[in-house]
Amino acid sequence: MQSPFTLDANGLTLAVRLTPRASRTGLDGVRTEADGRPVLALRVAAPPVEGAANAALTAFVARSLGLRRAEVTLVAGETARTKRLHLSGDPQALAARVEAWIGGADAPLRRS
Repeated sequence: MQSPFTLDANGLTLAVRLTPRASRTGLDGVRTEADGRPVLALRVAAPPVEGAANAALTAFVARSLGLRRAEVTLVAGETARTKRLHLSGDPQALAARVEAWIGGADAPLRRS
């Protein structure tokens, strides 16, 4: 399976498919988009109004990966369902955290 993230010198970029206004916030695993690109499927309870869903997304990713909110930045897709987040830090350590998080997708969902 391909990975939904790419490493760079300052961290990694994570491709996300967001479902806002869900019944609960959680991780749904890795999905493949129609164009073949892998994305991490996430959902948040917040509505897509005035940036609330994006704020909930960055907070959820930061909390789930043990990062500060400032280390998770939305770099593309502010109004789209498919988004790109940049996670700042050691690329290899971040990759290991993301892989462990994805690997635990079968476990009960984490709630916000």
